[in-house]
Amino acid sequence: MRIRFRALLCGGAGLAVALVLAAAPTEAAEAAPPHFADGFGLTVVSQPAWVDANHRTFTFAVSSDQVPNPTLLPGQTAGQHLIMVTLPAGYDGAAATRYPVLYNLHGNPDRPNTVANLQITEQSTQGVPLITVAPNGVRSWYANWANPGALGPQNWETFHLDQVIPLVDANLKTVATRAGRAIVGHSMGGFGAFHYAEDRPDLFSYVGSLSGGLDLLSQEQRAAVVETELDPASGTPTVAVDSIFGPPTWPLDGAWNAQSPAQHVASLRGMGVAMYVGNGGDLTVDPIQAVIENRARETALVTATNLKAAGIPYDFADYGDGSAWAPGCTGKHAQQPCLQADMDHFIPLIMQRLQHP
Repeated sequence: MRIRFRALLCGGAGLAVALVLAAAPTEAAEAAPPHFADGFGLTVVSQPAWVDANHRTFTFAVSSDQVPNPTLLPGQTAGQHLIMVTLPAGYDGAAATRYPVLYNLHGNPDRPNTVANLQITEQSTQGVPLITVAPNGVRSWYANWANPGALGPQNWETFHLDQVIPLVDANLKTVATRAGRAIVGHSMGGFGAFHYAEDRPDLFSYVGSLSGGLDLLSQEQRAAVVETELDPASGTPTVAVDSIFGPPTWPLDGAWNAQSPAQHVASLRGMGVAMYVGNGGDLTVDPIQAVIENRARETALVTATNLKAAGIPYDFADYGDGSAWAPGCTGKHAQQPCLQADMDHFIPLIMQRLQHP
């Protein structure tokens, strides 16, 4: 059997939230979603609009001078980055109350505004005084690319950390300090969450990985990154194998080594850390997603070993075939029941540490 390693950190693709979802209305956050002003190198090209009658989640779009020409998945607009925001029930932009923010990074091929991502976020944060922000990431690997070529600048880390975060703080009622921020991601996004937290521990007080591929020293993980660069299903146009982290082979692989989260955990000291992963379950059932999850688990084990050696406390839900983790979870990659259980567990953890009302 020929098994393709579709980005060890690939998230499951889903349909974009474009239709009104059938759900009972809850207390409206506001009659209209917040208005966003330009700033920090971002131009708001589409103002916030509610995604459904719940009036908790809205999407808006920006253009960025740091990533002016992102690669595209079907339904995405050239030159634009869609961002999905979920507000706590009762959010009032005119009130003094401020809320912490969880930044949630998607995998590949995935988008922030899928039905699954919306459902997972709204369920896990129901009744929680927390804002969740899910920015566009396409095949970014949440890095400033080494060799973007004809695409032009692909400075994704700068876009997210130095543009999106201050834009959110300037336009929403946030706790705009480290004490009010956490970051989490699935698959490629798990890599991104750890990478961002390690690079900028001044920004985040908690980090989480949901089936993230955290070890770029793994040749399997490198193959997964390269696969996303070459596969049009991960975004068009495709890019060269050295676009993101440079050449993946020694002695030219310095960027791969330098940006591997598993080996650079020391800066997470003092931060809350959590990892969630299955073992793939029965590898003969849905074998591609099973093997991807199984290999992601290996990168989490390496990270856990390094965290332990550094004396950094962490939570690790290593839930095997998923049978004891959540109904419908069989330990595969990008399974919504598994990810829902992950987030349902992660949100209470971060709320014990984050400053909130």
